[in-house]
Amino acid sequence: MPLDFTAIDFETANSSPASACSVGLVRVRDGEVVATTGWLIQPPAGHDEFQEWNVRIHGIRPEDVYSAETWSEQFDRLCDFAGADVLVAHNAGFDLNVLRRASEATGEVCPPYRSLCSLQVARKTYQLDSYRLPVAAAAAGFAEFSHHDALADARACAQIVIDSAWRAGAADVDALADALGLRVTTPPVAVPERAVA
Repeated sequence: MPLDFTAIDFETANSSPASACSVGLVRVRDGEVVATTGWLIQPPAGHDEFQEWNVRIHGIRPEDVYSAETWSEQFDRLCDFAGADVLVAHNAGFDLNVLRRASEATGEVCPPYRSLCSLQVARKTYQLDSYRLPVAAAAAGFAEFSHHDALADARACAQIVIDSAWRAGAADVDALADALGLRVTTPPVAVPERAVA
């Protein structure tokens, strides 16, 4: 099994995890970046207010997404790019939650993506004072990028996993997780609700 995965990063308009306003995606095959893409997203209705705090972090304003595709319009493109890959993200719980919540808000069926957190990988691989993405990425040899640009963040995240796998002698994502005492997470299985009489 080769080191194949897709790194993903979302920026959000506000504190709602459904408020995706930008995504970056980086495809890795055999430990090499082979494709990158990213775009702005019009957040789902009801989750589309831009809060000043978020704008200050990523610089995306409401007017920037007026002509962007909605979550529903771009969802297939995102899923097509990711395919059946394990999704890798820095603080993966956040990004996978954005994927699930934005899908729920629009009625899309989110594929059951497996995921690996590059923040956890970095903590097990490097001895650093901070494991924030810019610091961890620099340790992986990927410095000086535009932090909070979704595509740049996804690329930095990919480099952490590529470098960590090389250091651990791991051939694939599962072997890397095993070597570091981590696990590739699977989404919780939805239990159908029973009707109560």
